[in-house]
Amino acid sequence: MNIHHKKIAAELSIAEKQVSATVELLDEGATVPFISRYRKELTGTLDEVQVTSIRDRVLQLRDLDKRREAILKSLTDMGKLTPELEKQINEAETMVSLEDIYLPYRPKRKTRATTAREKGLQPLADLLMEQKRIDIELEAIKFIDEEKGVKSLEEALGGARDIIAEFISENAEIRTQMRSLFIEKGTFQSKVIEGKEQEGIKYKDYFDWTESVKSVPSHRILAMRRGEKEEILWLDIKPAEEEAIELLEKAFVIGNNPSADQVKQAITDGYKRLLKPTMETEVRLFTKKKADEEAIRVFAENARQLLLGAPLGQKRTMAIDPGFRTGCKVVCLDEQGKLLEYTAIFPHTGVGQAKEAEKTTLHLFEKYNIEAIAIGNGTAGRETELFIRNLNLPNVAIVMVNESGASIYSASDVAREEFPDKDITVRGAVSIGRRLMDPLAELVKIDPKSIGVGQYQHDVDQTKLQTSLDDTVMSCVNAVGVELNTASKQILAYVSGLGPQLAQNIVEYRDQNGAFKRRDQLKKVPRLGDKAFEQAAGFLRIHHAENLLDTSAVHPERYALVEQMAKDLKCSVKELMTDDKLRKSIPLLKYTSETVGLPTLNDIIAELAKPGRDPREQFEAFSFTEGVNAITDLKIGMKLPGIVTNITNFGAFVDIGVHQDGLVHLSQITNRFIKDANEVLKVHQKVEVTVTDIDINRKRIALSMKENEPKPAERERREPANNQRPVQKPASTKKPELQPESDLQIKLAALKDKFR
Repeated sequence: MNIHHKKIAAELSIAEKQVSATVELLDEGATVPFISRYRKELTGTLDEVQVTSIRDRVLQLRDLDKRREAILKSLTDMGKLTPELEKQINEAETMVSLEDIYLPYRPKRKTRATTAREKGLQPLADLLMEQKRIDIELEAIKFIDEEKGVKSLEEALGGARDIIAEFISENAEIRTQMRSLFIEKGTFQSKVIEGKEQEGIKYKDYFDWTESVKSVPSHRILAMRRGEKEEILWLDIKPAEEEAIELLEKAFVIGNNPSADQVKQAITDGYKRLLKPTMETEVRLFTKKKADEEAIRVFAENARQLLLGAPLGQKRTMAIDPGFRTGCKVVCLDEQGKLLEYTAIFPHTGVGQAKEAEKTTLHLFEKYNIEAIAIGNGTAGRETELFIRNLNLPNVAIVMVNESGASIYSASDVAREEFPDKDITVRGAVSIGRRLMDPLAELVKIDPKSIGVGQYQHDVDQTKLQTSLDDTVMSCVNAVGVELNTASKQILAYVSGLGPQLAQNIVEYRDQNGAFKRRDQLKKVPRLGDKAFEQAAGFLRIHHAENLLDTSAVHPERYALVEQMAKDLKCSVKELMTDDKLRKSIPLLKYTSETVGLPTLNDIIAELAKPGRDPREQFEAFSFTEGVNAITDLKIGMKLPGIVTNITNFGAFVDIGVHQDGLVHLSQITNRFIKDANEVLKVHQKVEVTVTDIDINRKRIALSMKENEPKPAERERREPANNQRPVQKPASTKKPELQPESDLQIKLAALKDKFR
């Protein structure tokens, strides 16, 4: 296994001992947040991204080892494993190269080549591959045998060509070269299927599209594949056929005679019938995997930014799920998000009902001393916001809240369990209000794929997407920390070392025994053992705890160390936490040991200064431009405030309050060149944009953030606006020579050496 550690260390440019220590911790069941936060001395202060990369890569290499073992066993059972072949297999560094080596030996269904071999045509194929000046008709006639099924000269030569074609298509070195050709010089070609023009209007950009496989961005790959899946687009991947044939002839044609002509025919047939379809499938899978990884990276980063959005905090909140004909659902929540009252108002269905809506809203506002009003940004959102603002309510924050996923939550088992006797519209309004108070605590109740920040999330590998999003949510939850006595079981489930069952047990214990007063009480929770406590304790907070350190991120395993610091300074832990001069007087080097170094000590001092500090930004109120409520209200040149809702590879989507997000293309974000919108923007960021183009029919809005007002954009081919960790490049592969399994391969190997 150390060879893997050495390889990973080289790939990540870190020390091998850092990799080994991290892998050992992971194998012991430690989580990524715990390792990066509380085991810095062991890992050399690796962060979460590095720890996650080690985890994923070691799993990948272990899978490679399992496949290697299976192949070696298969070849041994077949009696075909030679020392040379075993060496090639053991040196294979990727799954692709491993499978290429195994391909000629892998049990397969009956092929034209296997049929030809059964007819005794292998010697003829060997003879043709020597490409000597012979009378091929005279030689081929010798193999006509009606009992074996060879009835004619052409059948004999055709069978021999089938053997040659399969041999060429299964050559590991050639497959590597052909794969490279498809990736480096291949093209994606998409065309609209005849008659599907109107049905597939959203794919108009791809009705006649050609782009290099090497440079095509991930979002266009996923868009074209989706169009193909929906039977709107025809999609093909290929290099120039002449170049592919030339590559094969250069490798295998060594003469200029009738035998060589037979080899050329076999090459053309082998390429078109065997190699091209295989390579196209492989490149489709390769580009899909690459596109998936990039889309998942973008999605996870957007989700992280949304989850870590600034919380309003514990405020008495009125939340409104707006609507026209069906009215607006209104709920009132206390500081902890508990539902106090709910009703419906109809401010948009006539003067009489608007007056009644005003009366009801004012009554609830005064009754519950409302401090903030959250309004969903869906249908009738801007109109409802205007209605509320016109009431001129004093000392209240009025905030439009992105309600993506609220309807998913309202119909979920989680919502039904929490509000079994409430309508789904009431549950949705509660979610909108709580999302304003604490986005993280509310959004963890919703499948991350439903929170409106992804692109093509239903098209990518769902297992990898779920793993990435689970990692992201866990990272966010543990970075912020969780209040043990008020947290829902959904957010507790993401705390390091817990999970759904232990989270449920904690809530049940809390309900039966009252609030936790000390962290160590967690050990009384059923099935929560020492290992789970070690992993979770540092991320759980207890406000007003008996031990002040329980309010902080200081891990219980370091309490004795903090108490020793206080004792040495002849003060209490409380005084140490409140007196900056005392903390600065601590000689940290005095407290270092084999397990505690300066990284941990610095973290402890930072926590003592601001126990349980929230890393999220401070909340700032935001308002859209009055009178701009629909796409038809927009005019080119308008400057508008907006909120970034989604970041993609080709730009950022911005909510400007018209129920249709506008796109700021990557080239319009800043005057300087950037490769990634994340260099400048983040989800939920407040920005000012200029409208540069409006396409009402396609519901597309083009925006710019450049300092100088841009000219109205000319209608040119734009990136499709369909909603959609750096990608790890495959390890380099050696080009193994196949261990010959027949006279044909022995002779070919000799020929290739001779003519190189």
